[in-house]
Amino acid sequence: MASSREYLDFLTDQLSGLEGVTSRKMMGEYIIYYRGRIVGGIYDDRFLVKPVEAAKKLIADPPMEIPYEGAREMILVEDVDDRAFLEELVLSMYPELPEPKKKK
Repeated sequence: MASSREYLDFLTDQLSGLEGVTSRKMMGEYIIYYRGRIVGGIYDDRFLVKPVEAAKKLIADPPMEIPYEGAREMILVEDVDDRAFLEELVLSMYPELPEPKKKK
């Protein structure tokens, strides 16, 4: 099942307090970026983020889910209605996210 554009719009609206949040459609799903770094994505209308330490500290006993078959587990963000929490989550994760690979 592909993710809906409506869910992407909802999530990006929730993160609208942060400058530099972008998305990219990929195979029916959406990759979410913050200031050029991949935070996570929307998979089957679920917001999943990379399992970095900052995210694990903010989400007690984080639920882990696989975005698609063959992928590594990611953290399911269940509280997508809390704008302040989502912004804090993305901001705290940023220093731990890898920089984008340079294109040759």
